[in-house]
Amino acid sequence: MINQTENSSNNKLNIWLPLIFSVVLAGGMFIGMKLQKSSPVVQVQEDGRKVVGARGEAGRVEEVIRYIESQYVEDVDREQLIENAIEELLSDLDPHSSYIPAKELIDVNEQMEGNFEGVGIEFLFLEDTIMVVTPMSGGPSEQVGILPGDKIIQIEDTIVAGVKMDREEIIDKLRGEKGTTVKVGIKRLDEAAIKDFTITRDRIPINSVDVGYMLDQETGYIKVSRFSATTYKEFMKYLEDLVEKQNMKHLVIDLRQNPGGYLQQATNILNQLFDQKDKLLVYTEGSSVRRNEYETTGKNFYQIGNVALLIDEGSASASEILAGAVQDWDRGVVIGRRSYGKGLVQEQYDLKDGSALRLTVARYYTPSKRLIQKSYSDIDNYGNDVYDRFESGELYTKDSIHVLDTTKFYTAQGRVVYGGGGITPDLFIPLDSIVMNDYYLKVRQHLLKFSYRYFEKHKVELEAYNLDDFSKSYEIVPNGMDELLSYAVENGVERDEAKFDTCRVALAQLLKTRLAKQLFGDKGYYKVKNDKDPVVDAARRVVQEKNPLSQLNKY
Repeated sequence: MINQTENSSNNKLNIWLPLIFSVVLAGGMFIGMKLQKSSPVVQVQEDGRKVVGARGEAGRVEEVIRYIESQYVEDVDREQLIENAIEELLSDLDPHSSYIPAKELIDVNEQMEGNFEGVGIEFLFLEDTIMVVTPMSGGPSEQVGILPGDKIIQIEDTIVAGVKMDREEIIDKLRGEKGTTVKVGIKRLDEAAIKDFTITRDRIPINSVDVGYMLDQETGYIKVSRFSATTYKEFMKYLEDLVEKQNMKHLVIDLRQNPGGYLQQATNILNQLFDQKDKLLVYTEGSSVRRNEYETTGKNFYQIGNVALLIDEGSASASEILAGAVQDWDRGVVIGRRSYGKGLVQEQYDLKDGSALRLTVARYYTPSKRLIQKSYSDIDNYGNDVYDRFESGELYTKDSIHVLDTTKFYTAQGRVVYGGGGITPDLFIPLDSIVMNDYYLKVRQHLLKFSYRYFEKHKVELEAYNLDDFSKSYEIVPNGMDELLSYAVENGVERDEAKFDTCRVALAQLLKTRLAKQLFGDKGYYKVKNDKDPVVDAARRVVQEKNPLSQLNKY
């Protein structure tokens, strides 16, 4: 039975319900309109990508473009107008916010995600011929038997030898979906007949960790060239081998010329260097992004002794996060030259037309609260910063390092460090002045291609070496360097015996590293290169000290 009081309440509710619903609906519409005006339409796809869509109403930029299209005296390229407008818009922001056109985004994403689909070879053009530098380890080209030094004469029905073709055209012919095939004709040294290979395309990893090997009986070396989506996994593969199979105690991590990448990959690697839990590694913060802290997990897999990090003026972003945390906690020694100075965090938003916006959303700070981002108030100076370091002498003498922010920060042991312009190393190693020798630079441009000519001529002798013997005892044949000079002269370099003699030793060492790469891959290249590298040598000696940071005055 329903009583009268309940009936009265229900009647009142029925009267007010339409009015309440109308108010809520109107309020929701008002709030929605406000939000639409204040923020872009952002959709999160199933794969986690953020896609920024267009608004319902046409903005002033769209209006202007429509007028130009319909009324301008000449025909215009609408897409180019839009791209130019976006670029101009971003030019008023920081130097690292950028627009990526759709045609470039695939390559950019491949570099960051660490893979692409294709045949898996590194190649170069040598006198109108495509020369295989190396088939990627474990890739489809290596599996069918393609070798370094092979010349690609034909791809499917197209002759590609002796024909001027853009690199992009060759890549388009060789790349394709996983599982599809491509037929290539190969000319191999000393063999007259063309060999036909049918290669089944596959997913090819783009390595971000180039190599890992032992510098001596106790010290491992790992070269990280960038921080892609697969960097931590690659790093751990080398670390596992060095520790479990080669009894590594100390570690040198080479971050020179590493432009950065994913922040999380850097913090994952840092977690392997610290035993303790909840130590701050880095934090990010922006006007529209709340503070986000990254701390150690205490779940490192191996006990690593002393650590050295190698940096230079090309080490940026995630590289500086790693170096900053190691330095602030006095976990290891940072060796080399002042890093680039990029302390900004970008987030990528994919646009509906296939392009993307990479927007700076936060700054990152090291554990001591240092912001290492250098000033970008003057864009021209920002772009010329590394060149200015050459001019000022900073790359050659420690005393010439210019501290941009004199605010003092302190490491865990109380050492003074500075921000505002990259990470200043604990141990400074100057740049070899030969790299700025004009004649050296002119000849060096031709050394890579010459190395293949030299390799073909001395192939039998070279292939008799193992890596250790090659590194220790191989020397370029007596007339080898004279042949290099003649080759450079043939390709437009003026002949100057006196100038060549000033850089003969450096060029001979560089040629040896290129031969080592052809013979033994990346491990050969870095082993031979590092044997004569003063930065690596200093790191190897420093990590042998009982308390490395207290012994730096010895070096």
